[in-house]
Amino acid sequence: MFAGLTFTYWLTLHGLVTAVAVMLYVVTSHVMHQRRHPTAAISWMLFILLLPYVALPAFLTFGSRKRARPRPMALAQPAAAQRGDAWATETLMAMGQPAPAAYRALNLHRDGYAAREALFATIDEAQHSIDLCTFILGRDAFGASVVEHLSARARSGVRVRVLLDGLGRLMAGRPNLKPLMAAGGTTALFVPPLRSPLKGRTNLRDHRKLLVADAGRETARLWSGGRNLAAEYFLGAPGQSAWRDLSFDLRGPLVAQAHELFERDWAFANGQRRVPLPAPRLPDDTLVPAGAQLVASGPDQVDDTVYALLVTAAYRARRRIALVTPYFVPDAALLMALCMAARRGVTVELLLPARSNHVLSDMARGRALRSLAMAGARVWLAPGMLHAKLAVFDDVLALAGSANLDSRSLFLNYELMFAFHDAGDVQRHAAWFEQERLSASPYVARPPGLAQDVAEGMLLWLAFQL
Repeated sequence: MFAGLTFTYWLTLHGLVTAVAVMLYVVTSHVMHQRRHPTAAISWMLFILLLPYVALPAFLTFGSRKRARPRPMALAQPAAAQRGDAWATETLMAMGQPAPAAYRALNLHRDGYAAREALFATIDEAQHSIDLCTFILGRDAFGASVVEHLSARARSGVRVRVLLDGLGRLMAGRPNLKPLMAAGGTTALFVPPLRSPLKGRTNLRDHRKLLVADAGRETARLWSGGRNLAAEYFLGAPGQSAWRDLSFDLRGPLVAQAHELFERDWAFANGQRRVPLPAPRLPDDTLVPAGAQLVASGPDQVDDTVYALLVTAAYRARRRIALVTPYFVPDAALLMALCMAARRGVTVELLLPARSNHVLSDMARGRALRSLAMAGARVWLAPGMLHAKLAVFDDVLALAGSANLDSRSLFLNYELMFAFHDAGDVQRHAAWFEQERLSASPYVARPPGLAQDVAEGMLLWLAFQL
């Protein structure tokens, strides 16, 4: 009898815990407007129903996808803005992104050495301020050189602020920032792991990469792209070549958009009052028709901006789509958009490394690659590690920055891309793609075995949260 009562007690307690866990999931998702991919929603519900004691703390720690943020007012589109080639600008502004801004002296770095020289020149020429945000600052010779250059400018009276992602800092082996702080620089961590995990932000990483020098002045300069600040992204290691990547620097009014984003991230990381977003502007005749726009994506945005732009662009493309990414694990909607583009005659090309630095990502990409190949797309495999992130659509749009074509970048991370609309600069990005493609070999789709098919399915089931 006692055993029966004990069993009934634990059965009742288990049911209560499960009910509370489900209620917390539903209420939290509703109150915080956490729109989830159906796969992710089903995964969380199954996890909670099967293992509520593990799932509930996991959800509270890792389950958040969006920060609370007021939705911008809808903007009416005047007839003057309805140009046939203005869809990218209109799509971004409809999602609350800033209007196109002018820029000049765009410099696409041809290799890691050129990227390093541009990075150090941007730092060394700064006279008033340096604002740096990166996911990884390596605890290696290159990372030490970056800290040394920053420290030198701080000692000369330049305001230096460095924002590092909390998890990225651990992955880099805790870079030595003491020389910078001793020189008068300031550092901050973006969502340190295990600090205030019940806020649900631990799984949201700041993957943005930018360096702004002399913000608000005529000499303002931006360095950005896909490179983290570690040796493998620039010069490589003894016996190992550097990873191929895409970064750039430029000057002009566009730099102000990057600086505004840095200020908001800096305020959030330091627990300060949120910096108000600039009021959205209606398209008008003062817009720079061939300018560029900052595209911020992540939990601080109402929409999944990069994802929405990619899907829209895939359906709007008429001649060519060229994509570069180290990790290709798209969701069903983006994959379908790319496959449909290929089937209607658009030249769709995807360039990625034959073997990346993430084995699970390489395993999970198989189904998507086979689907693209069957639809008529061309898939190219680069011989070394290719870390660049680039999307080119016709001669209308080149999208470059930090976002990979996987669920983590498109739905979870804080990411930063730049949308270039000038036909000449779009072509320059397309030429960069062609140069990288020359050394790649074509992907050959092969039917998967049973074990591979099951493994791919399990990885795709978990991919959204991983």
